[in-house]
Amino acid sequence: MDEHGRWQPYVITPERAGCPPTADGLAGHLREVDVAALLTVHGALVFRGFGVEPGTLDPVMDLLLPNRLAYVHGNTPRTKVGDNVYTSTEYPAKYTISMHNELSYAAHWPSRLLFFCQIAAATGGATPVLDARLWLDLLDPEIREAFAGGVCYQQNLHDGMGLGKSWQQTFETEDRAEVEGFLAGTGATWKWTSDGLRISQVRPATTRHPVTGVEVWFNQTDQWHPAGLEDDVARVMMQVMTPDELPQSVTFADGAPIPEEYVRQIRDRGLDAAVDIDWRVGDLMVIDNILVAHGRRPYTGDRRILVAMSD
Repeated sequence: MDEHGRWQPYVITPERAGCPPTADGLAGHLREVDVAALLTVHGALVFRGFGVEPGTLDPVMDLLLPNRLAYVHGNTPRTKVGDNVYTSTEYPAKYTISMHNELSYAAHWPSRLLFFCQIAAATGGATPVLDARLWLDLLDPEIREAFAGGVCYQQNLHDGMGLGKSWQQTFETEDRAEVEGFLAGTGATWKWTSDGLRISQVRPATTRHPVTGVEVWFNQTDQWHPAGLEDDVARVMMQVMTPDELPQSVTFADGAPIPEEYVRQIRDRGLDAAVDIDWRVGDLMVIDNILVAHGRRPYTGDRRILVAMSD
């Protein structure tokens, strides 16, 4: 919390940790603290001033993420650069990425995310973070009630040529049986089409934290609904394609359309309430993926944020 009682990520520096300003110093500190307990209390931890570099990142990451996960069933474009380490979403720099909890549309999501700043943007490029409890509270009662029954997500994943991601990229495999095995445990329905794979799944709009029991807003309606997108490609797709043809779309669980004004309120109130993390080279941030949503502000120049996740 800040001096006004508003939620803030907890910033840990070498001075606060009482250790040398090095990656080894940070690793030693992490061996002495309960990261899980800190995340449950604070939601997000920023480690700043430890001089972490790509060559010293792995030992620190191993302590912060006990079991690094692959980005399977992820819906955004990324490049894999290490052992289950990825670039942050590769989306044009001039656009905002709205608030979301990673893989909240899926049956299985990571409990913890790590971000590492390798290159800070010339201007902008902050990662906004948001208390997902606050996000739920900020929404009008009418919207919370409308979403009580959950939402239905639909993906159209092409077979190697088309808009959006292919099913091979999404599931990091060329084996259809492997994809079916993964989907069989998710409650999704799917079918192979002449040009790829169509997936539908009903998911709740909120969830509860496994430790605290607090209810949070936990869905990606505003990122899957055309009304929540601001880029030119999205606008063109809306003009030439039906909702069923879009790479991804969302309705209420019963198939009823979600009003555009609901989507805009969800997107805008989340972004307006978020706290920006302005990156410095070598910064790390770890977030509890249920308690805290994240996004991205527009930027200029080069920017390279690496991301990893853990259960």
